[in-house]
Amino acid sequence: MSEEKLPAGELTEEQRRQVEEYIEAEEGAANRYRGWLAIFLTAVAVATSAFHLYAAYGIVQADVLRGVHVGLVLFLTYMMFPVAKRFRNRLMPWDVLLALLSVACIAYMVVSGDAFPDRNTDPNTWDKILGVALILLVIEATRRTSGWIMPIVIGCFLAYAMTGPWLPAPWTHRGYDISRLVGHMYMTLEGIFGVAVDVSATLIILFTIYGAFLQFSGAGKFFLDFSFSLLGGKTSSAGRAVVLSSFLLGGPSGSGVATTVTIGSVAYPMLKRAGYEKNAAGGLLAAGGLGAILSPPVLGAAAFLIAEFLKVSYLEVIKMAVIPTVLYYFSLFLMVELDARKYGMSSTTFEKVESAWSLAKRYWFHFLSLASIIIFMMWGFSPTLSVFWATVTAFVVSFLDRSSAMMPKRFIQAMEAGTTGVLNVAATCAAAGLIVGVVTLTGLGLKFSSIVIDYAGGSLALTAIYTALIVWIVGLAVPVTASYIICAVIAAPALITLGVPDFAAHMFIFYYALLSEVSPPTALSCFAAAAITGGDPYKTTLQAWKYTMPAFVVPFFFVLDPLGVGLLLKLPKGADWFAVSGLVVLSFVAIAALAAGLQGWALKKTTLIERLLLLAAGILVLIPAGNLDYVGVGLFVVAIVLQMLRRAPAPNPA
Repeated sequence: MSEEKLPAGELTEEQRRQVEEYIEAEEGAANRYRGWLAIFLTAVAVATSAFHLYAAYGIVQADVLRGVHVGLVLFLTYMMFPVAKRFRNRLMPWDVLLALLSVACIAYMVVSGDAFPDRNTDPNTWDKILGVALILLVIEATRRTSGWIMPIVIGCFLAYAMTGPWLPAPWTHRGYDISRLVGHMYMTLEGIFGVAVDVSATLIILFTIYGAFLQFSGAGKFFLDFSFSLLGGKTSSAGRAVVLSSFLLGGPSGSGVATTVTIGSVAYPMLKRAGYEKNAAGGLLAAGGLGAILSPPVLGAAAFLIAEFLKVSYLEVIKMAVIPTVLYYFSLFLMVELDARKYGMSSTTFEKVESAWSLAKRYWFHFLSLASIIIFMMWGFSPTLSVFWATVTAFVVSFLDRSSAMMPKRFIQAMEAGTTGVLNVAATCAAAGLIVGVVTLTGLGLKFSSIVIDYAGGSLALTAIYTALIVWIVGLAVPVTASYIICAVIAAPALITLGVPDFAAHMFIFYYALLSEVSPPTALSCFAAAAITGGDPYKTTLQAWKYTMPAFVVPFFFVLDPLGVGLLLKLPKGADWFAVSGLVVLSFVAIAALAAGLQGWALKKTTLIERLLLLAAGILVLIPAGNLDYVGVGLFVVAIVLQMLRRAPAPNPA
């Protein structure tokens, strides 16, 4: 097979425009100002990052921190995101008015002191006026950064809270007026300023700042260059490089769409020449982007919320994610190897000035900055302090090479990006607080759980399937973070009621919330990948599903198999690690069988019977009933033996 040298890919102007549209669909269409206004907003963004870094190290009262966080986020959102695209890049009077009103609502809350939360059951006139204003400001900020769906969902929840007495059973509740809603949403730490905003103010923004420091110190570019230089030269090298670089870029990026675009703009020419057709290449890029928000040490923003909901350390969440992440990347690497055989790919290398060894010798310190967060957590630091010192580490070690040194200009850019990069997530967290507030006020979570369990007839398997479908459907309409928050409060209780450990239920929901990244009509990672490859967005989405689906059946182990929590590195009661290790092996078998069945290719092209055997094997291994595991393994072995007995491999497709 021939070996081709490939230059770095460059996007055309049309591709760049389409990609920007998809990124804006996820992160909002921000204004681009010049002159004094740009300098002013940069200064506010830098000051916001500085405040949160100080809060990580110093002591700031919880209600003050959350309030100032929301106030700064809303101020910058209204200044930087237009009310509609036709007003883009123009600062309108109403934007300034809304930005100042946001600050006024928070200033009133902070200045009022302890008397403010004390009167939450009987708010005065100004409390009501400013409370209603803040609720509307949060909803509008979410619309500007994430589109119309989330505000509509919030509106439905608020309507539910107010119309309780007139609803049919079992949805009936006492109902709450404006005064009670304002008191709960604005004047306590249960609504807007609840768990989601707490996590946004103490962890998400700090990790965004940390990622910005890695990006502007050149760590992201190094990880990409290192991956392509290391894995070039084999038939599967193009796909392998995409998978490895997506894992390494997960820390600096934290965004599925951004990772997809970063890798795709460089890797697509290599994928194309290796033999990938447009939709398959886009599907692999999107699957890699999804891996970026699935992988330790940063994971996605929802992972920080898991730690807060469960009241466990973030290191514990990282530990629970280790084996599922290994399984996900095993699935991707396996699909890539099967691609190489299926498409008869040619060997490719990526043209780099330096070899992987040379890059590693020069920029080794970037690995240190990436690993430092885990090191600090294992050292006993809290997640907040760990990411603070990891950011300091990234800054200090950048000076070990002149090309990566965080000089004043880069430092300011990183501080600015740390704040601007969190605006859409922070606005979503504040908005999600309104939904959580309604759920806690009305008891909707328990009602919803009982309804789901009744529909499932008390069956855990059906309840898990219904929960997965609910999370998936919610994820079609709202971002990953909001999808997780909504389903954590309304769907997780159903699984927990049926005996699933709370951490397993939340991890189950987290993984299915991630599916929104590759699920139409909001499969933004897939659409961005299609813009780069020139493929069909929906065919690209189906290809992404093919790549990710084997790993996304694994979460059913968490909830259906008594040993399943072992995949989260939790020892089940009455079990030992030997039994858990057997389940881990079975998980690899299930993924291998499903990957081969979905690809239609194992050692060679599968016949219809072999393909059915492989798919059945994967499904049977997943079902925790009797000896079906062994039946599934047996079918897998039969399928492989049948392939080995066929002497001549099927010809590769043209």
